[in-house]
Amino acid sequence: MSESPTVLVVDDHRDIRDLVSRYLQEHGIRTLLAEGGVTMKRQLRDHAVDLVVLDIMMPGDDGLTLCRYLREHTELPVILLTAMSEETDRIIGLEMGADDYLTKPFNPRELLARIKAVLRRASALPPQRAPMAGRNLRFDGWTLDVDRHQLTDPEGVEVSLSTAEYRLLLAFLEHAGRVLSRDQLMDLTRGREADAFDRSIDNHVSRLRRKMDPDARHPRLIKTIWGGGYQWIADVEGAAE
Repeated sequence: MSESPTVLVVDDHRDIRDLVSRYLQEHGIRTLLAEGGVTMKRQLRDHAVDLVVLDIMMPGDDGLTLCRYLREHTELPVILLTAMSEETDRIIGLEMGADDYLTKPFNPRELLARIKAVLRRASALPPQRAPMAGRNLRFDGWTLDVDRHQLTDPEGVEVSLSTAEYRLLLAFLEHAGRVLSRDQLMDLTRGREADAFDRSIDNHVSRLRRKMDPDARHPRLIKTIWGGGYQWIADVEGAAE
């Protein structure tokens, strides 16, 4: 990310685009504007973008459709703009991988604060490791079949995982040995729920431990780093199928 980040604002209301653009530029953030999906994709093709502010309610391809496109084709952070009555769409958007949301009408100062917070988290994320050979990840006798989302214990018995637990486990395996904060884990799992608090990550880690690493005093897999977050401490190997 450049010292002066570039934010793409996608909203079909020109007055909102202009208001947001003026305010962000006054505070040192470059802006690009789009009234819908076609222009958004053209801007992404022609310019380097650091974050997308995306309205949900738009004609044609709505914000949820465009959020899905962004998650499938980019790693860009996304902040959703939603109406008060769009709670279901807001939750769906967060489950699809949006990083935050703001309810209309909003204060541009709050949007600026959220943009800065999301960009800080994104810049703090550890780099993605090179893909491991094959699609089976092995650690301490366990095997995770990434394609099938299937976890088996050292005796070969399948252990069920929720979607959130699977995403968390995969984030740990892809960044084994690194200390990951709760915010980093929430971003890496790309499944943040509405009003998610730090405790949501703690709860998911606790459930993983109960299934895989029950002795918290002598962990073999997940270590708590007091004041820092969590660290995956077991060696991870990728093996061809």
